[in-house]
Parts: sequence; C-alpha cells; structure tokens
Amino acid sequence: MALVPYEETAGMGLQRFHKPLATFSFANHRIQIQQDWKQLGVAAVVWDAAVVLSTYLEMGAVELRGCSAVELGAGTGLVGIVAALLVATKYWAGEVLMLKLEGAHVTITDRKVALEFLKSNVQANLPPHIQPKAVVKELTWGQNLGSFSPGEFDLILGADIIYLEETFTDLLRTLEHLCSNHSVILLACRIRYERDHNFLAMLERQFTVSKVHYDPEKDVHIYKAQKRNLREDL
Repeated sequence: MALVPYEETAGMGLQRFHKPLATFSFANHRIQIQQDWKQLGVAAVVWDAAVVLSTYLEMGAVELRGCSAVELGAGTGLVGIVAALLVATKYWAGEVLMLKLEGAHVTITDRKVALEFLKSNVQANLPPHIQPKAVVKELTWGQNLGSFSPGEFDLILGADIIYLEETFTDLLRTLEHLCSNHSVILLACRIRYERDHNFLAMLERQFTVSKVHYDPEKDVHIYKAQKRNLREDL
C-alpha cells in the first residue's frame, strides 16, 4: 500500500529490485514483470511472497476455474496475472498430461498512484483472449469499498501486504467487506516483527485462520482465512 522510494545505494540484498525486469515461468507462460524501485519503491518490485503465492496457486491448491478472485495491494500484479492464467485442474489429452489455461476472473487492485504501472504489467503478460478476464481497479483499503459489492469474491489474495500497522484496521475492514461466508483468503507473508503477529491475532478475531504452506528457502508463510461460522462462537 505504501509507495516508498529508496536510495540507489541500498544494500547488496536489494540489488535485484533495481533490475528493470524480473522474469518468471508460470502456467506455461514466460512472465516478464517491469520493476521501478527508484520511482515507486516497494509497490513496484516483485517480493518473495508474491512468487511463493503464485507457486502455491500453480500447485492447484485452490480451484480457480469459474471463481471470482481479487488481489489486494497488487503492486506489480504478478499474483493476479498468474491467477488469471491458471486453472487448477489437469486433464489427459491422449497420453499427454496438459494444463488447460482458461483462468479465473480476477480483479487486480492497488492505490491510484500505482494503477498505470500495474496496468502495463497486466497488459504485457496476458494474451488478448485472457485480458478480458483481468480487471485492474483502484482500491484503497477501507475507503472506496462502495465500488465493490459485499461478498463479491470467492478468493481474496494478498502477497506481503502485512507490514504497515496503521493499515491493519482498514485492511481487516476491506477483507470483511469483500468476503462472503464461502470466500477464501490467502495471505503470503514473512513473519518479521511483533506487529505481524499482532495482525494475525486481529485476523483470528474475525476469521478462522490456518497456516497452509511454508517455503523455508524464502521464509514465506501462506495463511488461509475464512469468515467464522456463527456456530463456532457459540
């Protein structure tokens, strides 16, 4: 959510963020993501959490065909692009196992200042016949929720969006608005600070939360959350 420019003299571990392109292979597609660390900072580079969440989707962990999905704080849009490409079912064509690329209908969101950059990545990486399945839309957490129907999405995705404590209440309000009783939330993040644990505790007050995946190499967790069944609280 925050667009924080960084100095060119950032540490060695940040050098990959200064590259203008980051290239990935997902859903039998070569995806080239533009990065713009110098101008847009954290919103315009691909973080490990986005790669891990994209990999998790590609593993077929959730059914994407026919579902309505939204990515929050999309930044470069990698997760939304992958979700739009993927179908989590495989089928046999003769003797060859193939992955059918139809994709979910995905709304890819971020703040207004990042939208043009986000749109350029989405348009560059989705084939023309899939582009109608992906909509880039402004969403500032907790503010313009009236432009989204309550409970509109089956799947809510977020990669490394848990890092600014002042946004936690608005993020929770947004999740509550976008979710129906059957919606699934997938949040990929590192647990770095006490505030990260605080957010998970806040999330657990409103949702049933479980850890469904951990990537030890990248130290990224994926949490699944769903609205609490009223019977659970009785």
